[in-house]
Amino acid sequence: MFDIALSALGQVMSGGHLAFLVLGVCVGLIVGILPGLGGIAGMSILLPFLYGMDPVSALGMLIGMVAVIPTGDTFTSVMMGIPGSSASQATVLDGFPMAKRGEAARALSAAFTSSLLGGIIGALVLSFAIVMARPLVLSFSSAELFMLTIFGLSMVAVLSGRSLTKGIAAAGIGLVIGSIGTAPATGEARMTFGIDYLYDGVPLVVVAMGLFAIPEVIDLLKRGTAISETTGLGGGWGKGMRDVLRHPWLVARCASLGCVIGALPGLGGAVVDWIAYSHVVQTSRDKSQFGKGDVRGVIAPESANNACQGGALIPTLLFGVPGSGSMAVFLGGMVLLGIQPGVTMVETRLDLTYTIIWSLALANVVGAGLCVMLARPVARLTQVPFVYLAPFMVMIAMFAAFQASRSMADLVALIVMGAVGIYMRRFGWPRPALLIGFVLAPGAENYLYQAVQFYDWGWITRPGVIIIALITVVSVFLGLRFGAEISSEGESDSADQQTRGRQVAFAGLLLLVAAYCVFEAAQLSFLGMVFPLIIGILALIASLAVVLRIRSGRAAEIHDDDASLTLAGESSGRERYLAIFAGLVALIWLIGFIPAMVVFFPAFLIIAGKARPLTAAMMTAGAVGFISLITWAMTLRLPEGLLGLTLF
Repeated sequence: MFDIALSALGQVMSGGHLAFLVLGVCVGLIVGILPGLGGIAGMSILLPFLYGMDPVSALGMLIGMVAVIPTGDTFTSVMMGIPGSSASQATVLDGFPMAKRGEAARALSAAFTSSLLGGIIGALVLSFAIVMARPLVLSFSSAELFMLTIFGLSMVAVLSGRSLTKGIAAAGIGLVIGSIGTAPATGEARMTFGIDYLYDGVPLVVVAMGLFAIPEVIDLLKRGTAISETTGLGGGWGKGMRDVLRHPWLVARCASLGCVIGALPGLGGAVVDWIAYSHVVQTSRDKSQFGKGDVRGVIAPESANNACQGGALIPTLLFGVPGSGSMAVFLGGMVLLGIQPGVTMVETRLDLTYTIIWSLALANVVGAGLCVMLARPVARLTQVPFVYLAPFMVMIAMFAAFQASRSMADLVALIVMGAVGIYMRRFGWPRPALLIGFVLAPGAENYLYQAVQFYDWGWITRPGVIIIALITVVSVFLGLRFGAEISSEGESDSADQQTRGRQVAFAGLLLLVAAYCVFEAAQLSFLGMVFPLIIGILALIASLAVVLRIRSGRAAEIHDDDASLTLAGESSGRERYLAIFAGLVALIWLIGFIPAMVVFFPAFLIIAGKARPLTAAMMTAGAVGFISLITWAMTLRLPEGLLGLTLF
């Protein structure tokens, strides 16, 4: 086996393989930096180029991309508060506050270093586990996978801050939104209102962008400053690296956690960052800075999400069961190359297996190095007045959202979720809790149905289920005990009792959503009804509790960022900017994406940014050229508009 590993290393270091691996790394970084595209879109782009390629070189290109997408998506998560993909959502919580106080360089350095180490640990775990993991992976049934989704939901207790009630209600609403579409067991339509777009559910990209990107863009526009609140890049690259080296056990624990979660099909990158973030919060003595810019909140998820790729390759290579969406496309690439995944990968094709392992480790080194080289010039964007960056960020957000299902409804849903995110931020509701509920809803429902179908209700007594349940109870206990020490959107020192009416109105709106879910579920058959009915009742009770607690004046529930402005009869500008972005969506629907941007960019820059016409024209040309190039290079589509106008 050792000889085979050395032979595979020689193949990996050959000129042809190395060149294709670097090519895959470069494409992966570009895909990672562009918010919302993620591994599935990136891998799909490479598939047409695999025909006729040497399998070793082709695997190098594919692994190069898979390995570094979680590294590249750190840029937008840290500097703009926009999750580059589902695997970098938790990084926003502490990475973006660090950038806003002038520590973008430190945050990026810590993220890239921990990503590098996490990726290498993932490759090492894969090398040992590829032979030993078969019994473990086979022992996880749908019952254990369902309990793992419940464990993921237990993180709400950690992310809710002082108001656990708001956290439970937000997670419940996330589960409700995640259950929109056809019931997996019966095919019945749920909460679709007869809209074709909703039959497949609301895409994750749209929900994540709406909850995090739109509110952050509007908040920075409202403040009228740059992303960073200081004039320098902060403590520098060395400090970020030293931060990682000061927490070696944290990196090792989170990377190991990432490998385990990645090896479980159906979970992977969607939840691994949240689980790692929850872990570091629960195990830290000083929790006061989490959510405000604690570097440990960057190190933990970044270590885990890169290691997750190594774990996801275990079921993919051993059983042909993809550990994630991007691994499903990787599996298709293997089939195109004539490589059959399964036990043969550790019997007759062990050389290819070690080629993949070495490529994974090397790609992480190359990717981290390239990111460090790019980080300083890219981080300087945080010093640019945000009014100049805002139209570009909105364009990227809408471009990424449209790629979810290539429907104009994607953009409408983006604005709707953006409005929800804006008011959740304003009134102190934890947005991560809603996102966790949304992400886990489909898996929880599927695994529950399968567990009941295969084991009846005896699945509850399975040893694995009991063990995970005990871990979940401990997680909830720690969250309840220490959650109030964590900074989140559910706590504030300036809560104003005089604007309780608006806060009650928003909570009441969420209560109505939960009530409608219960009403709709009651009309369905038993199998289609069970899951939405349970989560609807949960969300209804929690939302009602929030309404009653706000009305009774509970300080933990009362929060309004705009209280002083409201009492003074002034507007914060949130609604105005949201209306502008909604108008942009209407313009795109009418005349198409590129023509709408040609109108929107100069108008926004000149009116809101007081830019000179020549400057506005040059920035518009650059933005339109960039998005057109990306669209052409990645064979993507843009909305054409009702009038079908085009400039190219």
